[in-house]
Amino acid sequence: MQNPLTINEVTKKMETYCAYQERCHAEVVSKMRNLGLKSVEIDEIVVHLIAQNFLNEERFAQAFARGKHRIKNWGVQRIVNELKAKNISSYNINTALKEIDADEYLTAFHTLAEKHWESLTEKNALKKRKKFCDFLLRKGYDADQVYAKAKWLEKNTD
Repeated sequence: MQNPLTINEVTKKMETYCAYQERCHAEVVSKMRNLGLKSVEIDEIVVHLIAQNFLNEERFAQAFARGKHRIKNWGVQRIVNELKAKNISSYNINTALKEIDADEYLTAFHTLAEKHWESLTEKNALKKRKKFCDFLLRKGYDADQVYAKAKWLEKNTD
């Protein structure tokens, strides 16, 4: 069934959609495809959104990186992978990663690691280490950093 919305109505709808929170191009295009628009109409609206600064991938990537790190405690690898999955350019990914303060990143890593280590009730040391490392690797932290922290926690706790 073809959508009865006009181009102007869809444009206003997309402006509101983009104003609510930062969006990447892929999210906006996907939303318009779901509304039943043709490629030519989608391109026209995307150009309008970019020209009016409703859509800006660099700004999106920066907000995404800051938010996922601060709120979900994601590491750099996870943030990079998620941005790549959204077809964000390498330039914008690198710009976004500069938004994360190095000291804040390390503090978040150590806090999260220690909190998770204490929460694990596993008695078997190998299983505990595996659960700990798997958790932090899924969060996107560097493997060397995770394994070093695991060794340090094994020595300095219990």
